[in-house]
Amino acid sequence: MPADASSLIPPALDQLREKPQAGPEEVPGLLERLAEVPDPRDPRGVRHRLAVVLALTACAVLAGATSLLAVSEWIADAPRYVLEQVGADPDPLLPRRVLPAETTVRRLLAR
Repeated sequence: MPADASSLIPPALDQLREKPQAGPEEVPGLLERLAEVPDPRDPRGVRHRLAVVLALTACAVLAGATSLLAVSEWIADAPRYVLEQVGADPDPLLPRRVLPAETTVRRLLAR
């Protein structure tokens, strides 16, 4: 589906084309950048690292999620390799990953 005429995507792509290629050492990774975000939660009882929740939320939005419900559904169905890349912790008892619930994502984004 083509972007609307008022969309900022084409000008942004033009700007990226004009810039020389940056090396990996010049551009911090998404996870490293998200790890710099201060966590507003009390450390007691935290099950999911803030960077993991934010990375999964960003992936869901980039994949087309447009609501918090859609974000949580995408997280629940996220591919295994994505969960591994963002650092979602494995469940110690089951062959799956421990994933943040919709309420967790909602509360963190509200803060």
